[in-house]
Amino acid sequence: MKTETTSGNRGLLQAEGLIFETGHATGTGVDLPEPKGGADELGGLGRKAALDLPGLSEPETMRHYVRLSQKNYAIDLGLFPLGSCTMKHNPRLNERVARFEGFAELHPLQPLSTTQGAMEVMDQLAHWLCTMTGMPAVALSPKAGAHGEMCGMLAIKAALAARGEGETRKRVLVPTSAHGTNPATAHEAGFIVDEIPARDDGRVHLDDVKVKLGPDVAAIMITNPNTCGLFEREVKAIADAIHEAGAYFYCDGANYNAIVGRVRPGDLGVDAMHINLHKTFSTPHGGGGPGAGPTVLSAALAPFVPVPHIIKRDKGYSLREHTEGTQAFGRMCAFHGQMGMFTRALTYMLSHGSDGLRQVAEDAVLNANYMLTRLKPHYNAPFGNGPCMHEALLDHTRTKEQGIETKDFAKALLDEGYHPFTTYFPLVVDGAMLIEPTETEPKRELDRFCDVMIALSKRAAAGDKDFFKNAPVLAPTRRLDETRAARSPKLRWKRGDNSAAIAAE
Repeated sequence: MKTETTSGNRGLLQAEGLIFETGHATGTGVDLPEPKGGADELGGLGRKAALDLPGLSEPETMRHYVRLSQKNYAIDLGLFPLGSCTMKHNPRLNERVARFEGFAELHPLQPLSTTQGAMEVMDQLAHWLCTMTGMPAVALSPKAGAHGEMCGMLAIKAALAARGEGETRKRVLVPTSAHGTNPATAHEAGFIVDEIPARDDGRVHLDDVKVKLGPDVAAIMITNPNTCGLFEREVKAIADAIHEAGAYFYCDGANYNAIVGRVRPGDLGVDAMHINLHKTFSTPHGGGGPGAGPTVLSAALAPFVPVPHIIKRDKGYSLREHTEGTQAFGRMCAFHGQMGMFTRALTYMLSHGSDGLRQVAEDAVLNANYMLTRLKPHYNAPFGNGPCMHEALLDHTRTKEQGIETKDFAKALLDEGYHPFTTYFPLVVDGAMLIEPTETEPKRELDRFCDVMIALSKRAAAGDKDFFKNAPVLAPTRRLDETRAARSPKLRWKRGDNSAAIAAE
């Protein structure tokens, strides 16, 4: 039974409204004197009325954001089962190194003589990324996975243009199980996307690729391991067929953490691959903040790597900032990438060593298979006839006819104190539940999560539909009316309007 309190608080979980509802427009936590003297230089554009912003004291402001932070789920709080997103522990050693004064306070316009250490870090990172992937060149500047995809596809586009085939090779083959950014990136780069259908085993098959090949094919984009959590067994044969047809092989490296230290993508015939540093090398994950998606390139594409390039000379390091005298296709961003991500990633690599990075992949795969083995008797595993790689894929087949679907399990997990798994992805599986435990979770935590999932499956099998449809009941807000929220979203708050959040109570 839900207990109501006078304050709205529930134990240590404090109730907190919108800051606009708690603050008031007539007061402020800071008193400033009216400015004296000086002509108005705003050309009549000065505000005529007061800003309708909430006025709060400093303690009120601090409490507001701390209370909101207590409603956040975080990897430092518990297991984060999102599949495909690789939400794993970020070692504090990495954070400490990133905060060293010489790294944390860098400015991209500093004289090169004052950034030699930073460029050495970038050069070492580039060296190890190339070594581990078996690729001769890398662009460090892409700032995210999709940005790295664009880098790889633009390098392919430049290579085709240099061969005189830029106008004839316009088709890019993309499996239906690909990350959504793959076809989007190919389209944005000016290519035509041609889908390769998924087979019942969740993999791309050589015969399906060969049927699509022709003189107008520019490239194929394959995620390996793929988004079904499976290794593409025919990847080398597919790469050979693609190259024989005169096209290039782009590999989405989002799941590189499952094979790092075990497989060199260059040995599989990959021409370009982005590496999400947050997924494989434990830099903080997205959320709109700084990211990094370095892109490694094969010998065929290396001449087209974008500027800037790190150049190591006898007397130190310098940067090649311009494309003149090179075949570089251009540049990806104004400066050189995210220094904080570079320092974290290199610290992670050096603290693990080659044997440690190999164990990262082995432990990630071991954890996922342990979880899959425990959950298969209770959920349908669409590709559960063999081992998975780094993530376990389930679906709602066993309960859908009872009206209990994937999103209902996800909502119930909220009441159990877990962030939900990735829902309805990959799209090739109806009602997909994609779970990635990562290598940083101990068996104890895996068992706690599996125990919850098993208990929910038993409750669903018993037909307790009301329990699932009412969940969550312990979260700060109840389940949204998703149809209404999608069709009539409230995107702007107005004073006196306390219904900014639409909840189905």
